Amino acid sequence: MEEVFLSNQSDSNVAPVVPDELLDEGPVEEFTEEEVVCLHWWLLRKVRLLGVASTPLAEKFEIVRWVFTDPSRDRQPFSFVNCLRVVACSPLSELPYVGAHDAGEVRAWIGAQLRRWFEASLATYPEWVRHAVMSNPEWVADRLAVNPQWINEQMRRHDERGDLFSQDQAA
Repeated sequence: MEEVFLSNQSDSNVAPVVPDELLDEGPVEEFTEEEVVCLHWWLLRKVRLLGVASTPLAEKFEIVRWVFTDPSRDRQPFSFVNCLRVVACSPLSELPYVGAHDAGEVRAWIGAQLRRWFEASLATYPEWVRHAVMSNPEWVADRLAVNPQWINEQMRRHDERGDLFSQDQAA
């Protein structure tokens, strides 16, 4: 199994991954192969949260970005594609052996469900929020990645300002 080490060396153009004060000089705990397979399975199971209407939008967008990441990242250790491969092919997986899957087909199936899954989550939001999310999901996802409470804050601002064109305000 390939080992990954954190380096304390710094490049002048790159910020260190872990600050020096957080690096522990003690013994490194190694994971068993079974624990690594379980971690792949745990990550892969998060995809089911896309179909749960109560899953926060920020979390749904994060999962979608993980599933549909740039293909150049598919070979990374905990990418969606690698998690599919490990869980489907490892004898240590909690699933029975199912063999290799075409990640493109799995992604296509997930992609075909996304609109329905997001609409179910958005059903409790005001129309203007539903429209904003569905018309420009990447922009909304970017805001939620920075601040998971962004939509709630926007709704509060909207409620505080009120609708300038409503009949109630005309009196």
